[in-house]
Amino acid sequence: MRREEVENGRDDMLIDGDENEQRRIENAVPDGFNADYLKAYYGKVFPYVDMFKWLSYGNDGKHPGCDHSYFGRREFSFTLDNDIYLRFQSFNTASELENAIKEKCPFKIDIGPVYSVDPAKRHAYSLGGDNIFTPVERELVFDIDISDYDDVRYCCSGADVCLECWPLMTIAIKVIDTSLRDDFGFSHILWVYSGRRGVHCWVCDGKARRLNNEQRAAIVDYFRVYKGNENSSKKVSLVGPALHPFLVRSYNEVLKDYFENRLLLSQNLFLNEERFEKILEMIPDESVTSELRGKWLSNKRSKEEINVARWDQLKHLLQSSKQKGQGLRRCIEEIVFSFTYPRLDMEVSKHMNHLLKAPFCVHPKTGRVCVPINPKNCEEFDPSAVPTLSQLLGELNTGGFRGEGDNEWEGTSLGSCVRYFRESFLQPLLKSCKEEIETSYNAKVQQSRNSISW
Repeated sequence: MRREEVENGRDDMLIDGDENEQRRIENAVPDGFNADYLKAYYGKVFPYVDMFKWLSYGNDGKHPGCDHSYFGRREFSFTLDNDIYLRFQSFNTASELENAIKEKCPFKIDIGPVYSVDPAKRHAYSLGGDNIFTPVERELVFDIDISDYDDVRYCCSGADVCLECWPLMTIAIKVIDTSLRDDFGFSHILWVYSGRRGVHCWVCDGKARRLNNEQRAAIVDYFRVYKGNENSSKKVSLVGPALHPFLVRSYNEVLKDYFENRLLLSQNLFLNEERFEKILEMIPDESVTSELRGKWLSNKRSKEEINVARWDQLKHLLQSSKQKGQGLRRCIEEIVFSFTYPRLDMEVSKHMNHLLKAPFCVHPKTGRVCVPINPKNCEEFDPSAVPTLSQLLGELNTGGFRGEGDNEWEGTSLGSCVRYFRESFLQPLLKSCKEEIETSYNAKVQQSRNSISW
């Protein structure tokens, strides 16, 4: 039922005694975002224990190899109402984290690195003269915003997003996730919807968390294909006699299919002269562009046919036997890469001290929760169907949830998101962390024994 119908007190006849639907309508919460909604969310739904376990990486256990100072050296930042920004917050336990969030009710929570010392006490350490306050661990993170694709999408712009342009984010997840696993050997990767216009990626393997800035920059450069500047008509340069195997795989398995079967039509890339001229500018041969331009300006196909037909004509001409140059044939790939390849915020990934919004935050502009995305079926993810703050409170008001303690989210639409986070990401991660702690501890014990024996 629409919001205005609820506010106007509409009382339709119930069919078959649908009492649950009636209860839902009566307890509906008006759309929007405010501090009172947020207090209820933090009080009943936010998964504190799961977040604590994740960011402890097994160090909250009783094993003698655990570093019990680990979580307490993690930086959190809170953005409060009226843009009050609190950095270098730290907490020793899940309860401390929970109490602070409930008390301050932050509009946004960002997660920073693990430092060498407690970030909240950094000034005390600086009095000694030694600069020992430095980041020592940080997940390898990626930030991808749909607004960075504004030059290749025509349905939306800025922070707006719809199901016609969201496949650009799906492409990014598929390409980056596959490479992180297959090319770099990472296993524990968390993808999260940013709540409005993009996605975040957290690579949580131990070897990823311990990368220094230079190593992070090297990984970022591995993904870089954009060589131009903001005003360049050709932002992709695929150099060399053959593409890198990573780029070949990305093109064959993801980019080409999404370009031809989704974006070509949904974005109407060849619909008019303004749009197809942008593509013709990527072709360095004037005779080719003139021939295509002449065909397209005189061709009056229907809107449904025009995009596919013009793309087929462009491919045929560039791939024809009379076009001998490798560069011209490579233009087809460069066009596809220009419109589909992931556009990363490089600086976010390069530096250990960069903060990133926490999963399960609520975006203050949309009221949507920053939920995890399963990369195995990310093509099914619908940003417009993500639970909102008002929706969750309405579900709680119906009395439909039966959870206790940290499971109060079970009966809400956030339940499946937390379960995915817990079962598909957190549990395998913690198993790996505990094995790493055990191995490291045993190695230290053996080293100590060898030292004593000597």
